[in-house]
Amino acid sequence: MIHLVLGGARSGKSRFAETQVARVSHRGIYLATATAGDDEMAARIARHQQDRAEAHCQWHLIEAPLDLAAQLSALSGETRPVLVDCLTLWLTNHLMAKPQKMTEARKELLKAIGDFRGQLWLVSNEVGSGIVPLGELSRQFVDEAGWLNQAIAAIADRVTLVVAGMPLALKGTAINAEMGG
Repeated sequence: MIHLVLGGARSGKSRFAETQVARVSHRGIYLATATAGDDEMAARIARHQQDRAEAHCQWHLIEAPLDLAAQLSALSGETRPVLVDCLTLWLTNHLMAKPQKMTEARKELLKAIGDFRGQLWLVSNEVGSGIVPLGELSRQFVDEAGWLNQAIAAIADRVTLVVAGMPLALKGTAINAEMGG
C-alpha cells in the first residue's frame, strides 16, 4: 500500500501521515530527508521530532537526505510501516547537491516506490498552486516537484490532500478525518 500525502507548508500533512501510521502500528520506520543547514531549519526539525514523540508510535529514524531510493529498496518487505518525510526536501537536497543527476534520481526513486512491498506513506509539498516563481532554480524546483508528485500519485493506492489540517481523499478509499491519535 502506497499512500501519498500532499499539502502546503504547515498544512498538517506530516501530522496526518504520522497519525495514520500510528493507527496501523505502534512501531514505524521514519525516513527523514531534512538537513539542518541553518538555525531555523534546525528548529523545524526539532518541532517535527517533538510531534513524532506525541504520535503514539515508536519510530526507528533513518536519515536519508539523498539516498532515499536505496533506503526504500533496502526496506521493501519490511513488516513495519514506513513513512518518508518529505519528498520536497529530498528534491531540494538533490537540486542543491547534484542538479545534473535529478532526472536519474527521480527515476531511481520512482522505481524504488513502485517496487516497494509493504505499507509506505510519502509526504510531499503541493507547491504548484501559487504564482510562477521568478528565479530559474525556483521554477525548476516547482516543475520537478510537480512531476514527482504526479508520477507518485499515478502509482499510489491512496492520495490525500491536507489543507488547514483537514484531509481530503483524492484517490483510494476514504480516510478518517480525525487528526489526533
